[in-house]
Amino acid sequence: MEKEEKSTSLSLKSRLKSFKFAAKGILYAVKSQPNLWFHLVATIAVIALGFIFTIATAEWLFIIFAIGFVLSAELFNSSVEKIVDLVQPEEHKLAGQAKDMAAGAVLISAVIAAVIGLMIFLPKIIN
Repeated sequence: MEKEEKSTSLSLKSRLKSFKFAAKGILYAVKSQPNLWFHLVATIAVIALGFIFTIATAEWLFIIFAIGFVLSAELFNSSVEKIVDLVQPEEHKLAGQAKDMAAGAVLISAVIAAVIGLMIFLPKIIN
C-alpha cells in the first residue's frame, strides 16, 4: 500500500496551525533549555542598552539580526540534540560529533553577536 502524502494546503486554518506548532516548540525550548535562558537574558540586556544609548535605526537592525541569529541557532541546536538522542540514545562517536557541531554553530553565532554588540555599544560606553 502506498504511503499517503501530507496535505500541503495553503488555507488560513492550516497556516495558523503551523504557527501554533512553532509557538509550542519555542515555549518548550524556553521551559527546558537553560542555554536559551542565558541568551534571552542577554537579549533583554542588549535591548535595554539599545534604549539607554538611543542607538540608530541601522544599529537596531544589526542588533535584531544578531538576536534572531543566536536564538535561531540555539533552537536548531536543541532540536538536533533531541533528534540525536531519539535516534541514538547510547553514546556514539558520530552522535557526539553531530551534537558538538550544532553547539559549535551556536558558539559562532554568539561570538558574532557579541562582536556586533561591542562594535555598537563600546564606543558609546567609552564616550
